[in-house]
Amino acid sequence: MSPPEEAQDERAAPDGRNLRATYRLQLSAAFGFASAEALIPYLRDLGVSHLYLSPSFQARAGSEHGYDVVDPRLLSDALGGEEGFRRLAHRAQAAGLGLVLDIVPNHMAADDANPFWADQTLREQFFDIDPASGRHRRFFDIDHLAGVRQEDERVFAETHELTLRLVEEGLVDGVRIDHIDGLAEPLGYLRRLRDGGVTRVWVEKILSPGEKLRAWPVCGTVGYEFLNDVCALFVDPRGGQRLTELWQQVSGDARSFGEVALESKLEQVRSTFTPEVERLAREAEGLEPDMLQRGLASLPVYRTYVDPVDRSVAEADRRAVAAAAMPAELAAALLLERPAPPAFITRFQQTTPPITAKGVEDTALYRYGRLLALNEVGGDPGRFSIDVETFHAGCLERARHFPRGLLATQTHDTKRSADVRARIGALASVADEWAAYLGRWLQRSEPWRSDGAPDDVERYFLFQTLVGAWPLSTERIESYMSKALREAKRNTNWVTPNCEWEEAVGRFCRALCADQQFVSELERLIAHLAPAAERAALGQVVLKLTAPGIPDIYQGDELPFRALVDPDNRRPVDWERRRTELQRLAAGAHPDAETHKLFVIQRLLDLRARRPEAFNGGAYEPLAAGEDVCAFVRSDEVLVAVRVRDVGGERPVRDGLGEVPGGLWRNVLTEEVRSGHARMELVDLVADHSIAVFERIGS
Repeated sequence: MSPPEEAQDERAAPDGRNLRATYRLQLSAAFGFASAEALIPYLRDLGVSHLYLSPSFQARAGSEHGYDVVDPRLLSDALGGEEGFRRLAHRAQAAGLGLVLDIVPNHMAADDANPFWADQTLREQFFDIDPASGRHRRFFDIDHLAGVRQEDERVFAETHELTLRLVEEGLVDGVRIDHIDGLAEPLGYLRRLRDGGVTRVWVEKILSPGEKLRAWPVCGTVGYEFLNDVCALFVDPRGGQRLTELWQQVSGDARSFGEVALESKLEQVRSTFTPEVERLAREAEGLEPDMLQRGLASLPVYRTYVDPVDRSVAEADRRAVAAAAMPAELAAALLLERPAPPAFITRFQQTTPPITAKGVEDTALYRYGRLLALNEVGGDPGRFSIDVETFHAGCLERARHFPRGLLATQTHDTKRSADVRARIGALASVADEWAAYLGRWLQRSEPWRSDGAPDDVERYFLFQTLVGAWPLSTERIESYMSKALREAKRNTNWVTPNCEWEEAVGRFCRALCADQQFVSELERLIAHLAPAAERAALGQVVLKLTAPGIPDIYQGDELPFRALVDPDNRRPVDWERRRTELQRLAAGAHPDAETHKLFVIQRLLDLRARRPEAFNGGAYEPLAAGEDVCAFVRSDEVLVAVRVRDVGGERPVRDGLGEVPGGLWRNVLTEEVRSGHARMELVDLVADHSIAVFERIGS
């Protein structure tokens, strides 16, 4: 893989603000620029370097998320307007913090409040309109979000004038690009950003298993690869066979996740995306709709990046097309081996991402339920677990090619928060016990079903969700299940909801949570899972804050955070509690179960501030510590050891395991000092605690 095009100073922004960690804030009318400004002292004391803001441009009236932009030349009035934004930026700068802004180049709202849409002439230039039908290219399946023609230089200039000005003035340090795969020319777009002075760019890019990020002028992705690797690292592989058998028993379905995903994508192609298929068929003679449907659904990655104008085809594109179950005529056209209109090639590549997203993320992940901790954006639920060596390989890959990529464990798009995934993932370590609990719960809850609703698959999803997110209100459970049922599209869906089925599932949820015996058993199981779940939750935080990349913290996630899919993960955060707890820890209070994560985050962000060379592109050296401990050194200055699973009463095999590197080391979490000259073995560093982070204090 070629190195990425130079686009950023890997050490610091022009004003000297180092990238240490980002903190994602979800802005809304109820939590605008002024609210974010009020958090600056807290976030400064926590130790982050950048506020990472959700979309902040003028959006549709009443927008809850900002992705339905009506005018990218204006900052949102609902959030506080340009005056409020500038006040926030200046206050952040005074505290030594920078801003990262989430921008949405792929689409805008198809709304009369949008001046580019309201004017028919501008509409035809700015938006991707089908000349035959008059329909516009949609964002996924959302009719009121219209695809923007960023390949047009005037369109780019008009829609990015504000972004480039904010960067030029030093008010914004970097940008996150939403849905980069929807653009006609992702590489060309990123080069325009770079030429416009944007030197820090992260792309929302879903990499399929085995896929590498192209050599683009970016810092990296928003971190889904790390999120899925670090989750799978803590899943006990010994539970794989039992949980596979259990899933097949409950569902009556022995298919792999890949088979379920392909079926789901085909359904989307043949229903939701029929207009897109019809347009492609009009643009390419000789390629029938059925041929296009199979090709669109079978591509193993989100998209290819063939340039039909320059006629460049990367080897990765050839591999992806070869792996797809598509007709030879279509494959040859996509690889420029037979004549095909350039517009067809471009549009085909813009169409596979939404089909994959809707088919996999918004359908298959709600149908296949072996272990829901693995059902995550950018993940592969067919991969049950990974070993330490595989985790190290991913870290080394990122360190070589994109050392400034974001490392996430929770985003606004994830299906579950990291704490929920950690607890559900712990079921793999007690697979037989889980099977016994499940059997009792299925039997006990049978009388509460109505005409088969919910079915066994839906009950299995619900039980895993309760294990991961408990305690939570019945309102939150019902809201989640309603969305999950419609996304699965098995017994109801968004287009034609089966209200009777959904109401029956709601009644089931209420009856279940009102049953004290069930609740007692649920809480008993959660208590049994607690050691493994807490080890995974804290271990993921430690690895995120010390592995190659820039840690990204989602709002509120510094305390126990058990959130489900949007909109559940956008609930208001108790900021006062977080301020109070951080002040208590700063005053010397010992962390407890509720504040341990906050303590670890603050200590490790402080370490990153004191040892920037170790983390800012510093070397990553894996250490041999056995299959149950992940250990590494950063630039010979920081030593990290994390126990990924409990070895029980068995002693690990010592042969071939490494020793603590020579010198004096101070544990930044406990203050103890260890000497590497005393033949201390790495596995002993986590004998008393599941996590250990040391900094060198002497040779």
